[in-house]
Amino acid sequence: VMVWLRRCTHYLFIVVVAVNSTLLTINAGDYIFYTDWAWTSFTVFSISQTLMLAVGATYYLTFTGVPGTATYYGLIMTVYTWVAKGAWFALGYPYDFIVTPIWLPSAMLLDLAYWATKKNKHSLILFGGVLVGMSLPLFNMVNLITVADLLETAFKYPRPTLPPYMTPIEPQVGKFYNSPVALGAGAGAVLSVTFTALGCKLNTWTYRWMAA
Repeated sequence: VMVWLRRCTHYLFIVVVAVNSTLLTINAGDYIFYTDWAWTSFTVFSISQTLMLAVGATYYLTFTGVPGTATYYGLIMTVYTWVAKGAWFALGYPYDFIVTPIWLPSAMLLDLAYWATKKNKHSLILFGGVLVGMSLPLFNMVNLITVADLLETAFKYPRPTLPPYMTPIEPQVGKFYNSPVALGAGAGAVLSVTFTALGCKLNTWTYRWMAA
């Protein structure tokens, strides 16, 4: 009975964590719509994405103990987001303007840290956390600069959910304009260690609950 309880709980938790992670980061590709403060929002969103990826992927990875599951978790989030962003395309946005945040490379680094240190949880927290935090803003900026005609498209397709007073009038230079990647990666490298530790702790709590 306990075996099946653990298995069912495991899959239930993974679905809940993955779905909620995606819901909380679903607008993380919307930097363009915040035209006045695009790079500021990029920095903030980088941290929020790092949080949801690191916590969920670490939880899943340490639950199974199998390197590769963090990447699988990142893939789940990516596919969910593809589906959600497909709604934009249905609303008439051009395909090359739909930004889906890139989580997979960072999740792969998390798996690599776990595998290379022979499943050492403390190394996973320290090395894996830093790698995720530093890499995610970099990959997402590369993703972002591939979008065609950023400002032109932003004004041509104002986001329908924005109230009129928030619709951009002219582009302004945000205070984080000079180095959004460095700011996101710097903050992420520090915070991701805590995020990864939380993912491990969630795993511990889950096992204790199931064994009760």
